[in-house]
Amino acid sequence: MAEQKSAAELAAEVKRDFDTKHDAVKAIAEKALAEAQKGTPLASTAKELADQAISGMNEAKARLDEVEQKMARRGEPGDRHLTAGERVVEDEGLKSFASQTRPRGRVVVEVKDITSLTTDAPGSAGALVPADRRGLQVELPQRRLTIRSLLLPGQTASNSIEYDQEKLFTNNAAMVAEGALKPQSELQFEEKTANVRTIAHWIRTSVQILADAPGLRSIIDQRLRYGLGLAEENQLLNGSGTGQNLLGLVTAAAAFVAPGSLTATTPVDTIRLMILQAALAEYPPNGIVLNPIDWAAIEMAKDTQGRYLIGNPQGTISPTLWGLPVVPTQAMGVDKSLVGAFNLAAQIFDRQDATVDVSTEDQDNFVKNKVTIRAEERLALAIYRPAAIVYGDLGRVA
Repeated sequence: MAEQKSAAELAAEVKRDFDTKHDAVKAIAEKALAEAQKGTPLASTAKELADQAISGMNEAKARLDEVEQKMARRGEPGDRHLTAGERVVEDEGLKSFASQTRPRGRVVVEVKDITSLTTDAPGSAGALVPADRRGLQVELPQRRLTIRSLLLPGQTASNSIEYDQEKLFTNNAAMVAEGALKPQSELQFEEKTANVRTIAHWIRTSVQILADAPGLRSIIDQRLRYGLGLAEENQLLNGSGTGQNLLGLVTAAAAFVAPGSLTATTPVDTIRLMILQAALAEYPPNGIVLNPIDWAAIEMAKDTQGRYLIGNPQGTISPTLWGLPVVPTQAMGVDKSLVGAFNLAAQIFDRQDATVDVSTEDQDNFVKNKVTIRAEERLALAIYRPAAIVYGDLGRVA
C-alpha cells in the first residue's frame, strides 16, 4: 500500500503542477506575441493549444487554492499548539531523565504558553493515579482566563520596567493670527516603575509518575500551568501593588463618577456612564469586565411583559453591551465593573515564560522515592494611563 502523502507534500505537488502549466501558457503567449509582431496570423491549432493550456492552468490553480484553504483550516498535525504538559512530556531532556532506573537530579522545561498516596497531608496531591498508571482520565473544571488577552503583550530581560505614566493632557490648540504667539498645551508624565514579580507553586508526587506521560501531562496542564494562569488573572485585575503583588487594573483605575450630571437607574445605565467617562477622557473603551453573576442578572432582566431586554436564551452571539465585548470572569468582584481602553491603559511584560522544573534532589524525595514538580513564571504590568480604565459599583446589590 502506497504511503499516504501529508497535506504539505500534496500542496507542493499541486503547486509544481500549477507552475508547469503556468510556464506552458507563458511560452505560448510569448510565441504568439513574436508571431504577431512579424505580422503572421496565429494558426487555429496554436489557438486550441493555448486554450487547453489556459484551461489546465486554471484547473491547477483551483486545486492549489482548495488545498491551501484546507491546510489553513486544519493545519498539519506537527504544527498544532502543544499544551504545557505536552511540551514537558515530549522534551528530550525529561525523556532521558525519566528513562533512568533511579532518576537523580533535575530537569527544567520552558513551556511558554499527584501522587499514589491516599493521604491529604501537606505536600501530597492525594490518590490521583490508579494502580494501573492510567493517570487522570477526566479533565478537571477550569475557569476561562481572559484578562491577559485584553492587554498589550511585551517582553523584558530586566527585573523592572521604568516608564512614564500619563497624568494630564491640556489641549490649548487654537486658531492663531499670523505673527501672534502660539498657545502652549500641557502634557504631564510621572515616572513609574513596574517590578517583575514571580508566580510559582509546586507539588510532590511519586517518582513513578515520570513513566506515566498522560498522567504527568494532565497534572501539568490541569493543575500546575492552570494554577499559574489563575493567580496571574487575579493579579492582573486585583493586584494591590504592595509587597510581591503586581499593581492590578482595578487598583490603578480611575474611580467612577457619573459625568454630565447624568443619573444611572440600572446597572446597564451605570456601565454606559462608565463608557462615557472613559470616552470623555479621550480613551474610547474596547471592553467591559464583569462578574458572571452580574452579567447573568443583566441578561435575565425583563420588561413588564416578561420579555428579555437584551438576553436571548436561544442566541449564540458573543456577549456584548453598548457595542463593546463583555468579559465575564470570577476574578472580578460581584456588583463591580471595569470598563476601559485596555490596550491603551496597560501592557504586560513577560520576563520568564511559564517554566516547569522536575527534581529529585530534595532529601525527602530521595528517601521516599518522590519527585518535586514546580511551575513558575515572571512578569510585570505597566499601567500607562489610569484614566483609560474606569472602576466602580453597579448598584445592583444594596
